[in-house]
Amino acid sequence: MADEVSYGLVGTARAGSAAPGGEVIAELAGHPFGGRDGIKLTGTTYLIDEVRLLAPVIPSKVIGFAPRPPGPADDGLDDRSVMYLKPSTAVCGPSDAIRYPALTRRLEATGELAVVIGRLCQQVPAEQAAAAIFGYACALDVTAADLGERDGQWARAKGFDTFCPLGPWLETDAGRAGLELVTSVNGQVCQRAKIPAPGRDVAALVAAASNVMTLLPGDVLLAGAAGGAGPDGVALECGDDVSVSIDGIGTLTNRVEKGD
Repeated sequence: MADEVSYGLVGTARAGSAAPGGEVIAELAGHPFGGRDGIKLTGTTYLIDEVRLLAPVIPSKVIGFAPRPPGPADDGLDDRSVMYLKPSTAVCGPSDAIRYPALTRRLEATGELAVVIGRLCQQVPAEQAAAAIFGYACALDVTAADLGERDGQWARAKGFDTFCPLGPWLETDAGRAGLELVTSVNGQVCQRAKIPAPGRDVAALVAAASNVMTLLPGDVLLAGAAGGAGPDGVALECGDDVSVSIDGIGTLTNRVEKGD
């Protein structure tokens, strides 16, 4: 059905198939957060060009980490980071439009590593936090920068609908440490950064967040570059195509369009 929504496994078509070597999606019955017993293949396979990719997860909350103003730190995060929230309604998928709100005159975005939580966790120690991670994706953290400066906090500036694109899919194994994240606008590279290793650095952020609030399956942490110490956001205008690529994960691309 054209309007049917399902999870699937992304892979490469086998030799002898209709599109050998091409990317395909094997449809799943159920969803991946139901445990291993809840993941079953339906036997139906689609070419990736035949489907529309949605946001790979709709979290109950998105937690980000931004550079901390100068001063002492004693909350478990490293001394460069401060925690913030984005609502679940900010999430959109690959190729969905980022809406440029009429309320802002300065829209910015930063490419991020999205860390997806796989199980409920609360006050989890850093040495056990890696076990709570389900997978990784690319993300764009969009901000109405002028509103943030005006408000003195980020609830409005980071909370608009479409301000958190996620995709293109979840990668359960992000591979080696020192992966490169590249953010580009209209094909021109604007940012290059090394993201935290999928291990100790990311686990420390999971532990820090879980010591503040309970993390639920599907929740997303924006790990950024070295836990939020990356470069400033890139400026966006209506009509721009903004992309974030991460080694071993893929590329997420969204177009900026005029909003209400």
